[in-house]
Amino acid sequence: MNENRLDDYLDHMRQAAGDALIFVEGLIKEEFFDDKRTQQAVIMSLIIIGEAATKIMDGYPEFTATHPQVPWRSMRGMRNRIAHGYFDINLEVVWDTVQAALPELLKCLPDVSA
Repeated sequence: MNENRLDDYLDHMRQAAGDALIFVEGLIKEEFFDDKRTQQAVIMSLIIIGEAATKIMDGYPEFTATHPQVPWRSMRGMRNRIAHGYFDINLEVVWDTVQAALPELLKCLPDVSA
């Protein structure tokens, strides 16, 4: 398998997580709940993260095994819940994910190019 794809997937995850954090910058929860455009942008970022995590899990199982600090299954699970239950998305969970999980994800994502 082409090792460059792994780097791409990790970059997609970093970019999408960073984007989501920028989208909610300066917002309080109530403003986020009232802003459908920001909700959609953040949800799309979470889907991208979950897609990339799934591709890494499927294509590079040894990489995910050696980086257990990254919540691979949670990211894939979030993507699946969003994609398959679109009208039942819990905005509380989305908000909490952006506030707590994404900053942590950015800290623990390994850099394979180093």
